[in-house]
Amino acid sequence: MVLNAKAFLFDLNGTMIDDMDYHTQAWYEIITKELGSQLSRTELECEMYGKNEEVLNRIFGKDRFTNQEISRLSSEKEKRYQLMYKPNLKGLPGLIPFLEKSKLAGIKMGIGSAAILDNIRFVIDGLNIRSFFDSIVSAENVQESKPNPETFLNVAAALNVHPIDCIVFEDAPKGVEAALNAGMRCVVLTTMHPKEEFTHYSNVIAFASNYNEIMGISLPESNI
Repeated sequence: MVLNAKAFLFDLNGTMIDDMDYHTQAWYEIITKELGSQLSRTELECEMYGKNEEVLNRIFGKDRFTNQEISRLSSEKEKRYQLMYKPNLKGLPGLIPFLEKSKLAGIKMGIGSAAILDNIRFVIDGLNIRSFFDSIVSAENVQESKPNPETFLNVAAALNVHPIDCIVFEDAPKGVEAALNAGMRCVVLTTMHPKEEFTHYSNVIAFASNYNEIMGISLPESNI
């Protein structure tokens, strides 16, 4: 199979990096120690999608926190996450060679993530991969999180590429659903979820545990 596309759209967490345990741990410390929740870590893992505000609202209800409190809690969570993850920051195996090969093939690339822009910058600058991406859509740039298609549609629009000509790289069912809602095909990275959780999504064209495996799926020699 050849990954024929004019653009590749990447999620961030769990897709380009394997960092979700650090996000979960940062929230778990705040939610249990500071906010007094009895939620187990396993239960929290099921809530780890979307914007920080959405995570807090799902767990505590929409009326629990003021906007100022949500902002403070979100900021504290991201500080803890970056502090814990920075010594271990690395891309999934084969990520950078895959980006290099894709760029040589003339494929446009962008990032569409529910992460805040500061976290995206933390990752792409830490990995020195900013130059590969011509469009970045973060949590601050959308009204509705995945599975709403807004994130990926905004990336495609910024790249001036039609949705049908995009392939999304995702790791989570909500992200795959967002790609489906956007009319885009999807390659699933099985860092966090097994293949069985994606069987009902008709837009999934391939599964891989890392980008070395994806390199085995042929890319066009050049779109230029």
